[in-house]
Amino acid sequence: MAAMPELLSTFATALVAFLVIIDPLGLVPIFIALTRNADPEQRQRMALKAVVVAACVLVAFALVGENLLRSIGIGIPAFRIAGGILLLLVALEMVFERRTQRRENTADHLADERMEGQPVADISVFPMAVPLLAGPGAITTVILHMGSRADSWPHQAAVMAALLVTLLVVAISLFLASRLGRFLGPTLISVFSRLLGLLLSALAVQFIIDGIKRAFGI
Repeated sequence: MAAMPELLSTFATALVAFLVIIDPLGLVPIFIALTRNADPEQRQRMALKAVVVAACVLVAFALVGENLLRSIGIGIPAFRIAGGILLLLVALEMVFERRTQRRENTADHLADERMEGQPVADISVFPMAVPLLAGPGAITTVILHMGSRADSWPHQAAVMAALLVTLLVVAISLFLASRLGRFLGPTLISVFSRLLGLLLSALAVQFIIDGIKRAFGI
């Protein structure tokens, strides 16, 4: 049985990674823009649906992602290196505000379509659940953390708990989107996003280093 301090460390590391890559506060202005014409009840219903769909996608990849990789001949070390590079690119976009700009462009485009009266798909599934919540970065992160603890189910349970806590934080953020948007403002959200980008870049480099070590048996 794994020691409690080790489980707490696994939980904390995974929680930070999930919070950084999913970025609940960064999603608040996007969600507000996408649901600007929705009443509070509709907004909360879409928020709940988005979180549930994202949870299903991420849990599915957490449970079968490593086996799926092995079935197509991809080893965990290679995936850790590739995933680390992907997360590093995401981190650089966060630091230089490109990721936020791309998200906002998508939100503005879909919101404009709704303003013009054109039929628009339910935003709870796309783009909120996929790819804003359960995007390539989040999927990569959950597979990497589950794969690194493949020999210990208690540690994997700790990773899953961290994922569920993150999604709970996302749900609360989306439910309180209007209040948070007014309180935080774009400047504070931008600063927070850049700080998270720095943390994510360090985590990404660590993934790359670990992948290289495991690939060459260092």
